[in-house]
Amino acid sequence: MLPGQQVFPGRLAGLPQSSFAQLATLLEGIAPGRTPLSLSVGDPQGTPPPFVLEAIARNAHLFGQYPPINGTEDWRLAAAGWLRRRFALPESAVDPERHVLPLNGTREGLFLAPFILTPEQKGGGRPVILIPNPFYQVYAAAVLGAGAEPVFVPARAETGFLPDFQALPKTVLERTVAAYVCSPSNPEGAVADENYWRTLFDFMDRYDFTLFADECYADIYLDKQPLGAMTARHSQSGGLTRLLSFHSLSKRSALPGLRSGMVAGDPALLARFRALRNYAGPQVAMPIMAASAEAWRDEAHVAANRATYQERFRLAARILGNRTGFRLPDGGFFLWLDVGNGEEAARTLWREDGIRVLPGAYMGRPENPVDPESNPGFRYVRVALVSDLVTIEAALVRMADRLSGTA
Repeated sequence: MLPGQQVFPGRLAGLPQSSFAQLATLLEGIAPGRTPLSLSVGDPQGTPPPFVLEAIARNAHLFGQYPPINGTEDWRLAAAGWLRRRFALPESAVDPERHVLPLNGTREGLFLAPFILTPEQKGGGRPVILIPNPFYQVYAAAVLGAGAEPVFVPARAETGFLPDFQALPKTVLERTVAAYVCSPSNPEGAVADENYWRTLFDFMDRYDFTLFADECYADIYLDKQPLGAMTARHSQSGGLTRLLSFHSLSKRSALPGLRSGMVAGDPALLARFRALRNYAGPQVAMPIMAASAEAWRDEAHVAANRATYQERFRLAARILGNRTGFRLPDGGFFLWLDVGNGEEAARTLWREDGIRVLPGAYMGRPENPVDPESNPGFRYVRVALVSDLVTIEAALVRMADRLSGTA
């Protein structure tokens, strides 16, 4: 099966293979030239904070109970408290009973979100949901599954690696029911500032659509703490209408195996979300919620986690900083490295050096189907800095030698 070949029937027929399935196909039959080192998967690694393991152990007897769909009271209080602190919101802005909902990892929420608000028609045609391009692949699956039309909005260097929704035709915007925005973005590490959020919210109100703000990387940044969508929306409107913001302990706390996240925002939309999860969303186990509540309350482990990424990016700057196409992101834990042709670079790095990276094109869509270079990710590879420092250094040194001057 070729990279990008369709594998699903029906509504999902427009969905290609996953990025990693495409990568496996690209490298199939090619022996690594050196001891393999993987920088392709964004899988945070590290030792879970002891208090998380202790909380699970203390509450292990609760695995014998069905948990409430909206989380325990303790979890709701912890989640709401973190949102207020992190995003400088007044207490009245985040009601634990109305503004938060637990998720089995944010992937679940990001997938289900379109199902709660996609009508049969809007603006005289098929409803549209806007997706940044490149993008987290779950967005496209969600949009197609809900019966909406995905419209991929380029996020290039010229737009600060964030999608420019204002460039879209009015006929598209009038059919738009929602838009995904990731900040800090995956894969580019771009951060939306106050002007970007405010402009987007004004646009959203004018055309009556909802924002799905994927902010899973909000607590991983180099210098400046990213401004959150909830902060900007509340400042602009005094509320959280037309906004759903998604957060994860996978990134913030380096706990991907906990499968614990949250969605917060517009209480009317969250009421619908809660009702849908009663059918389609498994509850978060009570020992996991107990551990999650402790993680949302604690900032020391988050600061330590963030410091490890900052150290990795300083290392990357020392090794790759003089190379054409290198830039440090504002947040997240990926390098978005301009190499001229991402597929060719990924194949060469594997064949010659045993380095596994993800071609940027596998996270994007070409604007012109017959022109691969029209894919905003074509020139790039995504490099995940999630391994230990020794592994990252060894991999980056090999990459620097191989890719010198190729962009």
